[in-house]
Amino acid sequence: MEKRIGTAIIQIESRESVQLLNDILSNHFSIIIGRQGLPHKNDLGIISLILEGTTDEIGSLTGQLGRLKGIQVKSVLLKK
Repeated sequence: MEKRIGTAIIQIESRESVQLLNDILSNHFSIIIGRQGLPHKNDLGIISLILEGTTDEIGSLTGQLGRLKGIQVKSVLLKK
């Protein structure tokens, strides 16, 4: 399958799922090129990921993150 470059923005609205979020990110380390985390108002946090992988790999990551309580995720993919 063709690899693509993309980004995912993760908004953390509550801290109850942060450990699960980090576990998922660790399981997908092979497609994460870069990661930047920023604190934002009160308990709100933002993580920005730069990704390189197949659409299935990136979809697996974002799908698992999107099912976590208190977590929102959006991704954008470009053709390589």
